[in-house]
Amino acid sequence: MCHLKYSQYNERSILIEWPAFIDKNIGEDVLFFKNKIENSSIKDIVEVICSYNSILVIYASTIENINSAFLDLKSLYLDTSKVQIKNCNTIRIPVCYDDEFSTDLKNYSIEKKLSKSEIITLHTAPIYTVFFIGFLPGFLYLGGLNSQLHLDRKTTPNLNVKKGSVAIGGNQTGIYPQDSPGGWHIIGNSPLELFNPKTNPPCYIKAGDKVKFYAISKSEYLEFQAEIKNASFNIQSLFVND
Repeated sequence: MCHLKYSQYNERSILIEWPAFIDKNIGEDVLFFKNKIENSSIKDIVEVICSYNSILVIYASTIENINSAFLDLKSLYLDTSKVQIKNCNTIRIPVCYDDEFSTDLKNYSIEKKLSKSEIITLHTAPIYTVFFIGFLPGFLYLGGLNSQLHLDRKTTPNLNVKKGSVAIGGNQTGIYPQDSPGGWHIIGNSPLELFNPKTNPPCYIKAGDKVKFYAISKSEYLEFQAEIKNASFNIQSLFVND
């Protein structure tokens, strides 16, 4: 367990903070505590939002006794009872690492002194944890990147990173759900729609889920695109059954 900082964020919310750096163990502790809060008997909590090293607990009304609210949360964190994280899925995400999509892979390969095939093997090997979703709607912050692939973000960000770009920045990897500026190293592209405001839910992946990348050819990539465009693609085919 970590030493946490509890503070009143505003009249209806409490901010809980872990040490301010990205760490897999901290990320898992955040998710575990988030799940405990969501499944607790504490009254009036309406939403729990997490990041790599913080949780924002939002209440339905003004917090009348902040010290009592702090105590409830601290007691819950220290409770050693096991809580099973419910409804967490493992999703397989196809990625095409073809030269057309991996615009930074050549320079990345030189910088890391790894071949393209070694990078793909290392990138597709782990089962990543979705620690939270942010920056853009549907942007997955994934924990579990092999340390051999860690590389600082670009000093000069790209002004237009293409939708679906799979990238590495620092000790993180993720997928850009739409065209946007970005400073991560682009090593591939996924044909999937990670965010669609017309569906419910708009993003079918959530914090706590697991992600497994797998490599596909360009022809397979185009087949995925065609199925998604024609609304014949079955999202459930990506979910791994335990």
